[in-house]
Amino acid sequence: MVEGARLEIAYSSLRRVVGSNPTRSAIEFTKEKMMSRIEELREIIDRYDLNKHPFYQDWRMGTLPVEKLKRYANDYGHFVATIPAGWETIGESEIAAEERVHHDLWCVFQKAIESDSTELLPQSKNLRDASATLYSTAPEALGALYAFEFQQPKTATSKFDGLREHYTVSDEGQEYFKVHMDDWSEPELLEKRIEKLSESDFARAKTACAVAASSMWLALDGIYYEN
Repeated sequence: MVEGARLEIAYSSLRRVVGSNPTRSAIEFTKEKMMSRIEELREIIDRYDLNKHPFYQDWRMGTLPVEKLKRYANDYGHFVATIPAGWETIGESEIAAEERVHHDLWCVFQKAIESDSTELLPQSKNLRDASATLYSTAPEALGALYAFEFQQPKTATSKFDGLREHYTVSDEGQEYFKVHMDDWSEPELLEKRIEKLSESDFARAKTACAVAASSMWLALDGIYYEN
């Protein structure tokens, strides 16, 4: 309520300055100035909340066809394989090593649902390539990793519950999702690093966050709407 009141006061002051019908861009500028860096990034991520995508919603309810789950296991695995490079770029070699183990767990999941290696869909290829590029420089890596890691505990929980309740997948095949369900340490670490960025580097991280979040959403689109 306090923050809402502060925003309303700011907007009222802005209206007095620019007139009774302030432009949308002026209001957004004022709002942005009052938001913290992490709030700005979370606002971007919320626009592409993967748990709101019909692919993940159908998975959770058990209505997603197994063939689409197999396609996802193949295509998304190529993205998962890029993640260690992002952690290496920001100097977190131990986490990068953990992420390589996590990719091995993803391969177990892929095998458990009998997903064959196939050519990537265009949207999946775009996600893989965009991630590889973003993970090559530190500011972009921080923003792109945050777009993924902040959502990971929530999406992993939804997917784990969906697999356990509706699909025939071995315990080993579910392990990738199980180990990520309560892992908030990585997004918290990224937040601390992002807060220390210069203004110009934060702008780069913010753009990368938007690119990564939208690319993940579009990759799900590609699989979900594939004929």
